[in-house]
Amino acid sequence: MKSKTGIDLSMYKEAQMKRRLTSLFQKKGFQSFQEFFQSLDKDQALLEEFLDRMTINVTEFYRNRSRWEALENKILPRLLKENQSLKVWSSASSTGEEPYTISMILSRFMPLSQISILATDLDEGALERARLGIYAERSLAEMPTVDKNKYFVNDGSVYKINDDIKKTVQFKKQNLLSDPFGTGYHLIICRNVLIYFTEEAKDILYQKFSKALAPGGVLFVGSTEQIFNPQQYGFEVEDTFFYKKI
Repeated sequence: MKSKTGIDLSMYKEAQMKRRLTSLFQKKGFQSFQEFFQSLDKDQALLEEFLDRMTINVTEFYRNRSRWEALENKILPRLLKENQSLKVWSSASSTGEEPYTISMILSRFMPLSQISILATDLDEGALERARLGIYAERSLAEMPTVDKNKYFVNDGSVYKINDDIKKTVQFKKQNLLSDPFGTGYHLIICRNVLIYFTEEAKDILYQKFSKALAPGGVLFVGSTEQIFNPQQYGFEVEDTFFYKKI
């Protein structure tokens, strides 16, 4: 699978991956991993379904809202005090809820024309949905009403995000484990992804994120992804789940 897709499954927690893969190939009527793999060679739709299953796309706007409030009230004011503009990266952006949330929060500090966010993900299908910017109502459950009214148009059973917000985010495919990172970021968000990786893979990613951040920059992780030895990577805790590069 690594040579075929660039995804190194050995970097994912084995029990979780096996569970997810087994349920997929059994649902499709295969008897073994080998039989399933041989079919992946011939069936592009099956390969895309496999990739979608591996790159868990569960997200929503303002997920764990109290952490976004900490970003808005504590982290961003400090970053903006120290930097004239911010280089921001949503590193596992899935279907776009996360980078669009960041953009909406940043719009309280600056005009949308000054906001530029890089959003990356491994899953091309998720990136395409992100670029469309069309969401079910459940994705907006934690969103402040003021943002929902300002940045979305309700179109029957779905909500369409405003083009001005869409223009602030550039979506791009990236494999976090194998692809190089940019540098000089002031804020990197990587939430609810690291829990699927082995300790070895996490170590690689923390090192890469640290090198990608500017001094004083912040890594924002998910609510089950606390870094227990942040100083090993040149970080210090700025707030719960926010790590500042020293």
